[in-house]
Amino acid sequence: MKTVAVYCASSTQILQKYFDAAHEVGELLAKKGIRIVTGAGNLGLMNTVENSALEAGGTVVGVIPEFMIRENWHHTGLSELIVTADMHTRKQTIADLSNGCIALPGGCGTMEELLEVITWKQLGLYLNPIVILNLDGFYDPLLAQLQKAVEEHFMRDLHANIWCVASTPAEAVELVLNTPQWDSRIRRFAAI
Repeated sequence: MKTVAVYCASSTQILQKYFDAAHEVGELLAKKGIRIVTGAGNLGLMNTVENSALEAGGTVVGVIPEFMIRENWHHTGLSELIVTADMHTRKQTIADLSNGCIALPGGCGTMEELLEVITWKQLGLYLNPIVILNLDGFYDPLLAQLQKAVEEHFMRDLHANIWCVASTPAEAVELVLNTPQWDSRIRRFAAI
């Protein structure tokens, strides 16, 4: 079964449009028979993605560190729950399980996950599609910063092709399912 990681926020103090997008992403992936892997949180967009996928008959795997279980921050109704020793292992496990990822709008945690998987792809360690759901321009500043990094030669021009940008949940799902894998030979190039 194809699996898509969904990176998203646990905040509950955000606009309804973000919850609507999260609901749509979960539902669309589930209806296409795509297994979802998340951080197993029981709040915010993460909870919304998980619940909408489950309600649509989908499979959701949650990956969460042990300390979050002790805090009761985990969703208790997922198809599968994987408990890790730490955050590092959580992120690696999510990436290892996935055939692609979608980053919904989020805070530091979501952006950190997104930037880490972008870095892994730049190094040829993660070859799957990375889709940024830039709902209503949420990620415009980050995308501008990444473009500046390319323009000022901190990244090669071809590195701007590491991620795809979608403006709607439907577009994000189509991109994650239809973007080809990255060429692993990319890591052979040492110089920018």
